[in-house]
Amino acid sequence: MKLRTKIQLFSSIFILILIILVNTSIYLLFYKVSVNGEVEQLQERTATIVSTLNEHPEIPVKDLLDAYVPAEGMIRFIDKDGEPLNELTRRNKYRSLPGEFSAKGKQEVIKSETGEDIAVITQPIIWQDGNIVTIQVSNHLLELQKTMRVLLYAVIIASIIILIPTVIAGSVLSVFLLKPINKLIQTMKENKTLGNWKKTELDGRSKDELYQMEATFNEMIDHLKDNFQKQEQFVSNASHELKTPIAIVKSYAQLLERRGLERPEVFHEAVGAIDSEADRMQKLVEQMLLLAKNQSEEDHTTINLVNLCRKSISTFTGAYDRAITLINEQENVMIYANEEQIRQVVYILISNALKYSDDEIRVSVGQDGHQAILEIEDFGQGIRPDDQAKVFERFYRVDKARSRETGGTGLGLSIAKTIVEAHEGTISVSSAYGEGSIFTVKLPIEE
Repeated sequence: MKLRTKIQLFSSIFILILIILVNTSIYLLFYKVSVNGEVEQLQERTATIVSTLNEHPEIPVKDLLDAYVPAEGMIRFIDKDGEPLNELTRRNKYRSLPGEFSAKGKQEVIKSETGEDIAVITQPIIWQDGNIVTIQVSNHLLELQKTMRVLLYAVIIASIIILIPTVIAGSVLSVFLLKPINKLIQTMKENKTLGNWKKTELDGRSKDELYQMEATFNEMIDHLKDNFQKQEQFVSNASHELKTPIAIVKSYAQLLERRGLERPEVFHEAVGAIDSEADRMQKLVEQMLLLAKNQSEEDHTTINLVNLCRKSISTFTGAYDRAITLINEQENVMIYANEEQIRQVVYILISNALKYSDDEIRVSVGQDGHQAILEIEDFGQGIRPDDQAKVFERFYRVDKARSRETGGTGLGLSIAKTIVEAHEGTISVSSAYGEGSIFTVKLPIEE
């Protein structure tokens, strides 16, 4: 069953039940009030009859009470033996009403054999001969039944009149609710069939739950698109960059097969080259996987950038026995970031400086307003102006021959840029060719 049908069915049934309950309550309440009114009127008539009998005992009962006989009822007197002493009625069919002697007064509404409501007042009185008899005054509520029949027709018609616009309103409501959902379904089908990354339009929409659902869908599309593009980029980068080392490994393997057993020098050269290219491929794959990972704020913590740089410098100094100087104006420069990713940026920039310079490396950490400033300065060969705008591109190498010698993949600076931008920061380079380079990272400080 479609959602639209469910909405219409539910709203219609709900309103129908509500209408039935309300109209039934109104009907029964009106019936009860009307019956009580009829019984009270009959009780007053009975009291008047008794009073008239007491005031005029000399007048024959028939002559005295003829004017008091209900048009649709009867006046009956019953002795102690249950025998009727006198019956006054305008229609003989009303004589079939059962009656019995009763020493107690009562009032009730009973049903006749034909289903008519009959109001009956029973009361003990003193008869003309001094004995106690029962007076029974009854009235068939025919007018009330007609009124109730008209009321029944009225509530049925009113229910239908109310139910029709309810069905229409349910249909309109279902269209209103399902229009954005159908639009969303159509967008999903187009994305699936055509391979698009289409999103839904949200301009001019009230920010209700449907708006939130579509906004979440758009965010999901952006997330999927980003992941898909990263996967495509990873595959493209891997196929492009791994092609050369694989070809080299294959060539040396073929060389080993042909001459490796006869010439030991060729064997050692081939094994060394294969090992070197394998290491390079391993490093390349690790860096590409890092680029393909999503940046998340789940692991962000408060970091002292000065301490992080100090520890990183200590690691490089012990490994490479190079002069790396830390320059800091203050001991605490606090940022809110992923510590491992920021350390990766520092490692990439220091490692890059070590590869392209044999002199001292300077690391400066400071603060400018609401930004933390990290600068890595080397005094190497520098970067030409035409190359400075391209150094953060994937697989771009300023000096391809030297990069080969140092084991570079051309991904380091691209990774650093990706991490910094994910932390809402910037990275840039300024360089004078032949004099050295300064890489500058700016990150927002923790407020």
